[in-house]
Amino acid sequence: MTTDVRIEPVILQGRHVRLEPLSRAHLAGLTAAGREPRIWRWMPLDGSTPEGMAGIVDAALAAQTAGSEVPFVTVEQATGRVVGSTRYLALAPAQVVGSTRYLALAPAHLRLEIGWTWIDPEMQRTAVNSEAKLLGLGHAFETLGLRRVEFKTDVLNEQSRAGILGIGAQFEGIFRKHMVMTGGRARDSAYYSVIDTEWPDVRAHLQGRLARHTSEEGSR
Repeated sequence: MTTDVRIEPVILQGRHVRLEPLSRAHLAGLTAAGREPRIWRWMPLDGSTPEGMAGIVDAALAAQTAGSEVPFVTVEQATGRVVGSTRYLALAPAQVVGSTRYLALAPAHLRLEIGWTWIDPEMQRTAVNSEAKLLGLGHAFETLGLRRVEFKTDVLNEQSRAGILGIGAQFEGIFRKHMVMTGGRARDSAYYSVIDTEWPDVRAHLQGRLARHTSEEGSR
């Protein structure tokens, strides 16, 4: 059976943040938000320079055109400032239109991967970061009707691994020598997922975390 899931360009709006389709017009904002080298330590790319970020944006838009990724930018609602990016990614040929990256995108099997996610370090552990995760997962499960969302990260990246578990995702295993990093290191990747039956609990958890961040930030 083939399942026809169409992933169209869309703006996902929350109180604190919105995810909007990536375009070349976002390059200056992404360059400013991604200038910290520590953002890229665990990724097989480097957006800490204007040239590096231009290459990332061009590659994302090319992947979008090819139908393998759907890239988004993360925008702070209060200021309109670009603070990061994320994508839905594809594992197989997919019907994809738009600009946000959904990775491991396999709509016929009702799954996708959310990856290449990064955010300005100033926005980590804030309402903006929590709401961005809530919006991306909510769209995948509640609007697109998917059954599985995947995440992966460098096995050595303890902060990212803890963050993915903090969302409520389940650890599934290690892909050994999965990627080649800058400098030639063989990266092992840790895989995680959230499935549709877990989503109500994950959503409630993220909503609670968002409420706490909102309360803490409002009292400052």
